[in-house]
Amino acid sequence: MASLKELKNRIKSVKSTQKITKAKQMVAAAKLRRAQAAAEAARPYSQRLAKVMGSLAGKVSGESAPLLLRGTGKDERHLLVVVNTDKGLCGGLNANIVKAAKAKARELAAAGKQVDFYLVGRKGRAPIRRDYASQVKQEYDTSAVRNLGFTEAEAIAEELVALFEAGKFDVAHLIYPVFKSALAQDPTVVQLMPVPAVEGDGPVASDSSAVVEYEPDEETILGALLPRYIRTQLFVALLEREASEQGASMTAMDNATRNAGDLINKLTIQYNRSRQAAITTELIEIIAGAEAL
Repeated sequence: MASLKELKNRIKSVKSTQKITKAKQMVAAAKLRRAQAAAEAARPYSQRLAKVMGSLAGKVSGESAPLLLRGTGKDERHLLVVVNTDKGLCGGLNANIVKAAKAKARELAAAGKQVDFYLVGRKGRAPIRRDYASQVKQEYDTSAVRNLGFTEAEAIAEELVALFEAGKFDVAHLIYPVFKSALAQDPTVVQLMPVPAVEGDGPVASDSSAVVEYEPDEETILGALLPRYIRTQLFVALLEREASEQGASMTAMDNATRNAGDLINKLTIQYNRSRQAAITTELIEIIAGAEAL
């Protein structure tokens, strides 16, 4: 049984930890509002860009289509772009992303495809390297960036496009968390390159009763839009990652604070019982000594 001093020190230690988790929860809650607003603001632009590009892609086919749209003509080498966080203390967020990435890798490997990894963020590196050490081809470190923005997405996109044009892979898949709420962040797998065909449904959608003329031609417009689409997809993924990280961190720290409070209550009860038992023992010894005299 633990001594009174050990129980007192443990209660003090748990209280200190509780203060830290409470402070972390408040910081995450403050950052979450800004990160969530940024992620939600980027979604309409990304969706609308996909619709515009889908309308243009329907008018271009064959060798005239840009490489990012038509692809290499093969489907053998796949690159998984996995977007993880740089910091921990966010529950099972990173574990779920890594789980989704490994599931996709096993699916592709079972189909006889070659799978490589491009890792963004620090927390996903170790678990993926344990199983796929030789297949991690490149990493992009975002830990030194204070506020992630379009600059980082553009840098990642340039690297990926360069690898694609150099023939290093045939298909790229983007794996990242989508923020739903502070309690739910769903890992999502989407094809990044070659850019998949997306059907438009707005004013730019295909319509047999409307004739749309593009100036310059569709190939030139797609040549400019396709790299922007890839950069936008990566930018949205980074924003979703930030919102998911803060939401998961807030929830995890709230649970940790509650658990610390429960542990403090249990330790306090145990301390009081031990203290009462020690006092009772001392009184019995005093009374027994007095009676012996």
